[in-house]
Amino acid sequence: MFNTIISIILWPLWFIFFAITMVLFFVSFLILPRNILHYIIRPISWTYCLLAGQWLCKENDPPNPEGQPYLYMFNHESMFDQFMIAAFIPHYITAVGAIEQFKYPIWGYIMKQYGIIPIVRKDIKKALSSLSKAEDALNSGVSLLISPEGTRTLTGEMSPFKKGPFHLAKNTGATIIPVGIIGAYKAKKKKDWVLTPGKLITRFGVPIEKKDFENLSVEETRDLVRDRIQLLIQA
Repeated sequence: MFNTIISIILWPLWFIFFAITMVLFFVSFLILPRNILHYIIRPISWTYCLLAGQWLCKENDPPNPEGQPYLYMFNHESMFDQFMIAAFIPHYITAVGAIEQFKYPIWGYIMKQYGIIPIVRKDIKKALSSLSKAEDALNSGVSLLISPEGTRTLTGEMSPFKKGPFHLAKNTGATIIPVGIIGAYKAKKKKDWVLTPGKLITRFGVPIEKKDFENLSVEETRDLVRDRIQLLIQA
């Protein structure tokens, strides 16, 4: 009952703030260069979590921006995951997003302006085309955020990892940054509107450089990253 009451109070505040930031993003993405957008996105991402009753914390520092491009890979627990990571990354980063999100008024346009790459998960050919665009971004020096699970967990446990992100790593040689997301599933489950106030932890792992996986198969690289993320969320 407590969480239900808290959710009834917090959600209106969250959506009001979300609407305000949509206007800010709309203007900012049109007039500001991408390399400074993180100065706006980081505090806003932190506030998204706070207004949902979550205290956001970081363990371990993200990598030095000078070593880009990075391929950030994380366990997908909740709608908060992207904010938990964006709040701490000190450089521009793009991502792969479900095509359905691009159909939302304003939000879809903003995602496109920012540089998010749409992906059709249920169509292999179209998904491969999206991954090709992600590969182009990495080859041009732009870092990328992607969840190897593809979608949020329904149980709190990591789902099987898809191979697409690891083809990206192998084809580009981008340094993989494993990221552990902790507390987000408890905070807001995928099919439940109720919020559970608490603590969200973003835990950055040791970078996995090209030399660490260039002699591994795609499957072996996938298993290596999965093991690293599993250790991060269990530590």
